[in-house]
Amino acid sequence: MIKFRSKAKNDAPRRRQHNGDFVRTPAVPDAGTQFRRNQTLSGVRRPESEPVSERTRMHALARRRRNVGAIFTLVVGVIIVLAILLSQFTGNVIVAGSSQAVTRTIQPSAYAKAINDYLAIHPVERLRFALNETALSLYVTGILPEVSHVSLTSTSNVVESNFTLTFRKPVAGWQINGHQYYVDETGVVFQNNYYETPTVQIVDQSGVSPEQGTIVASARLLSFVGRVVALAGQGSYTVTQAILPSGTTREIDIQLKDVQPLIKLSIDRGAGEQVEDMTRSLNYLKSVGRGAQYVDVRVSGRAVYQ
Repeated sequence: MIKFRSKAKNDAPRRRQHNGDFVRTPAVPDAGTQFRRNQTLSGVRRPESEPVSERTRMHALARRRRNVGAIFTLVVGVIIVLAILLSQFTGNVIVAGSSQAVTRTIQPSAYAKAINDYLAIHPVERLRFALNETALSLYVTGILPEVSHVSLTSTSNVVESNFTLTFRKPVAGWQINGHQYYVDETGVVFQNNYYETPTVQIVDQSGVSPEQGTIVASARLLSFVGRVVALAGQGSYTVTQAILPSGTTREIDIQLKDVQPLIKLSIDRGAGEQVEDMTRSLNYLKSVGRGAQYVDVRVSGRAVYQ
């Protein structure tokens, strides 16, 4: 006999059957406290009462030593750098004097002020290793033309720097309107002379009053005379006098030592060219045995003598 099961009966397996009571799903543990596969256990907190291993303690001590050593090295390095910068810093300017023997006492205040003004404009150059002596000399010369060079010398104290000045040596002078002017061999005109008064003085016979214009006291004329004196000295000629003749301010007559004729020069033509023409003319007159009252070399390529 075939028996049929009642459809009202539950055909589900017994393990899936329940008697109607609600089955609670176990709570999912916190993701921060459960262990997962392939997860390291190094982050597990140890109880404070559990002793730390010797190896862990030595590693922590080594890390602390490295950190302390790095900080100490950094502090020492900063101190060394600051000490070097302090030893190279120019806080006070001392003008030590001249690099040559002078006949007058130097008043250092004006020169120290000029150097301080330059360092104020270029504060980085207060560090001695960064100082540009050429630029410093040009600045000081522009204000005080009697100085030809400024050099940094040995220091006697921290943050104090000694500067030595080189002054221009005059080769000719000119007194006009109550002021004495000088010129050196390079043609630079200045007023403060720390050497002996030069033997070459410009004699003004032009008859032009200084108040009529600045051309009489022209720095160009003084510069020209200085170059002529220097170039003539290179050719074994010594200038003893420079005369500004009557009626002109563009001509200069020079008298040479042991040479009879005057040499007429023009300030509108190069000093070197005229000195070369002068030398050739004097050599020619000497070779032919002729005398002359003057030699005029004002025109290029032509020398006139009488």
